[in-house]
Amino acid sequence: MADHGNQRRAGTAAATVPEGPWLTEVAEAACREVGEVPIELLGGYLPLLADAATTGREPATTELDAIGFLGRRAAEAGVTAGTAVQLYLAAARRLWQQLPTVVRSQDSEVVRAAAAAVLHVVDEAVARLVEGYNEARRQLIRWEETLRREFIDDLLRGDADVGSLVQRAEPFGLDMARPHQVALAAPSDRLDETEAWISALERAVVQWAGDRDVLVATKDGWIVAITPADGDVPGSRTGPKTLGDLLLSELQRSSRSGPWRVAVGRPHVGSYGIARSYEEAREGLTMAVRLRLESPLIQAEQLLVYRVLLRDQPAIADLVQSVLGRLVHARGGAEPLLATLDAYFATGCVTTETARRLHLSVRAVTYRLDRITALTGYDPTDPAQRFTVHAAVLGARLLGWPQRDLAIER
Repeated sequence: MADHGNQRRAGTAAATVPEGPWLTEVAEAACREVGEVPIELLGGYLPLLADAATTGREPATTELDAIGFLGRRAAEAGVTAGTAVQLYLAAARRLWQQLPTVVRSQDSEVVRAAAAAVLHVVDEAVARLVEGYNEARRQLIRWEETLRREFIDDLLRGDADVGSLVQRAEPFGLDMARPHQVALAAPSDRLDETEAWISALERAVVQWAGDRDVLVATKDGWIVAITPADGDVPGSRTGPKTLGDLLLSELQRSSRSGPWRVAVGRPHVGSYGIARSYEEAREGLTMAVRLRLESPLIQAEQLLVYRVLLRDQPAIADLVQSVLGRLVHARGGAEPLLATLDAYFATGCVTTETARRLHLSVRAVTYRLDRITALTGYDPTDPAQRFTVHAAVLGARLLGWPQRDLAIER
């Protein structure tokens, strides 16, 4: 290998590095060939090739570093990696075709050595160009992700400066004057492969909504989807009817994270409207867990009655304690009896269906209902008292009783 290098240098030692406007002409022609990219992206690349062809000199580390910097410049200027590489290859080809006759020798060994030297520089230069380009792209992606994450946090929190938020929304395609709705998707397991999930869901939501005014991201381990809520939705004519239906079907179709639950807030206008819709969806997920709802899709409208209950927590806590408080004295505690009431009301007060759901006999369910009546003084099977008991059961689930001590909060 060393002998070959010495032979190459010996065969070209008498030549001198060509100078003149012809290098500039080569650079301009190469730029035109690949689509009018800035000529500055070639930097000192062509002199390096000419130098290698005439003297056999290999590029210095600093010269390759300069080409790496040009790769970064190309990325920052929005030139694609393919175009940047094509520019360097086109420039090398044109330079070889127009080299002065001093290196177009009749000696095949001299020509072979010059070609090998040029190809060696092209190889190293293109590798360093791409390395610099990729590093710049990685930094740009990290910077964009930081901006995106900060924007989403401020947008969903709802306390950022409105004017600033409107400006920051433009690069993401969000028109803050339109009404939007927010949907949250929560996996039963830890969310893996976040970027793949986001990309796939964003494509599905954009295709369904027929609008670029869409944003999909992650927050607190949940997937967040923000879409406009005005006008007709093209995808709803032939596919899922609502945003919640779409997310649930997409996640269930390709999920590796177990069952999903999706909650959708109501549409609201403006930046504060997005934050409000997000809070409704977040509250929906929380309530669904507390109330042990079986439906995987929760709409904010379905939970309005529960929000009414929670507006006066001292009053609902008082109701729970007054109606159900004595259940703690039952053998096994209050939870088994509370679960029985929960299932009884969820099944439309049908004892046989309640027994099936709880994996008990009908006789056991009847015994528990009688025991509840004896302890509390309220009969859940009596239509006149059923509403009071049911409201107390809902309040208990919402407040986390009997696991939480409501006496502290009264």
